[in-house]
Amino acid sequence: MSTEQSSVQDLVADAKSRIRNLTTHEVAERIAAGGVTLIDIREPEEVSRDGVIAGAVHAPRGMIEFYADPASPYHRAEFSPAGQTILYCASGGRSALAARALQDLGYTDVAHLDGGLKAWTAEGRSVTVHASVRA
Repeated sequence: MSTEQSSVQDLVADAKSRIRNLTTHEVAERIAAGGVTLIDIREPEEVSRDGVIAGAVHAPRGMIEFYADPASPYHRAEFSPAGQTILYCASGGRSALAARALQDLGYTDVAHLDGGLKAWTAEGRSVTVHASVRA
């Protein structure tokens, strides 16, 4: 057993090395093409304050594994291990960790928006302020 301690930066860097990191342009293209489930994993107060990318499903980071696992009593129909799934958070750290967790649950086409909603809005891309998201 290793006694080496990791930091959250180490965990995020490791996750990013094992998942697909998409740019805002790549995410916008995939959304436009259709067939993607976009998951916003930020906390409800972040969603209320900053809005969401149109069409996103809200699933806070603390519940992602439970919502994503088809065997879980909390499973949500929006989640499909075989479907194309893109996760995002505020800046990309939580979504990288969540994408890695979904891979561990057997998701085969999962990625995250590197840079998160901050990168999305920094490029002038729109968000929906009064979105009907549910946690």
